[in-house]
Amino acid sequence: MSWLGLWHNQAQVFDPAGLTPEGAQHCLLLREPNALLATGALVLEISLPELRKPEPLVLFERGGDWPVRFQVSAVPGGGINLVLEQYGAVLHKTMNPTRRGRTDQVRLTYSWDAPAFRGQLALEHLDGGRADIMPIDAPRPWRLEDLRALMSGTPQCYIAPDVDYIALSDCQEPVGPMPGLTPETPLATDTGMRPVRDLRRGDLLRCASGALVPVLHVIRRQVPALGSFHPVRVRSPYFGLTQDIVVAPFQRMVLTGSDVDYLFGCEAVLAPAETLAGTRTAHPEPAAGALATYMQVILPGHEVPMAAGLGIESLFLGRIRRDRPALAASLLADLDRNSLPEHAHPRYPVVRAFDAAVLAEQRTA
Repeated sequence: MSWLGLWHNQAQVFDPAGLTPEGAQHCLLLREPNALLATGALVLEISLPELRKPEPLVLFERGGDWPVRFQVSAVPGGGINLVLEQYGAVLHKTMNPTRRGRTDQVRLTYSWDAPAFRGQLALEHLDGGRADIMPIDAPRPWRLEDLRALMSGTPQCYIAPDVDYIALSDCQEPVGPMPGLTPETPLATDTGMRPVRDLRRGDLLRCASGALVPVLHVIRRQVPALGSFHPVRVRSPYFGLTQDIVVAPFQRMVLTGSDVDYLFGCEAVLAPAETLAGTRTAHPEPAAGALATYMQVILPGHEVPMAAGLGIESLFLGRIRRDRPALAASLLADLDRNSLPEHAHPRYPVVRAFDAAVLAEQRTA
């Protein structure tokens, strides 16, 4: 399983053999000019504009013996419309989750598994981890040459400035809760600091409360190092850090102190790393490559583990184990649902970007 291509306004990468050495098994695809990608996913991150009428975000069209037309449009209210015409078949889906309110940034994932006659379209709100999922019956495979043309931004392809990136995978990509710690992130355990990559089920973490809590699961995912996955470096010695840590932008830090108590009337608040990135306490980290790997721990009660002296949020699951479609579409699909905890609500309130910046500036004054 591998990522095969990335489109970004500053770079385009496509390799049917995979963007990592582990993708070498796909080399056979290179020998077939009309090879089909029977299973895969297209992932788009989009900044939704304010609209009064639908506007195209991506428009790709090719004729010939294998005609294809792929169009993604933004619709008023914060929704997305997808039209895919392949070899005489037409797929037309609209997702407009107005019941959850408008959001400025979304991730659209179109996944297909042609041999299994199933696929799905998912729309995630990047500011809250919410996802709407729509099943798709009997999706068609993509011709590899068409995907190459799409990812290279050829003249047949229009991509709006509101599209942050497009990524191509050779498997159905999960949606829902995502890990946000780089594998080297040190977490406090009963035997001292250990990188999250070395943790296993049953290991004991020393949390902010001082209690020892067992690890239920450790999850891992490799993603494009772009958009909502572009790494952020949180700097020491701010917030009690004993060393810098690199995390995903959505990874939440647990901020405490008398200023938190005074401003918010509670002992701690959660601040996503991206809200600190505009201050002296954190900054975007230059990506080491096209992809980034993130990990995270699942704990029984959404406890707060300590990462190099700073409390960080463990993976919040809510009640996803009760929602079988959402669980099946997530990174947790292969885990025993009976081994997953239920988290009623986040342990602490999440602060706005402005408030997080104020707290950060007070620590650096």
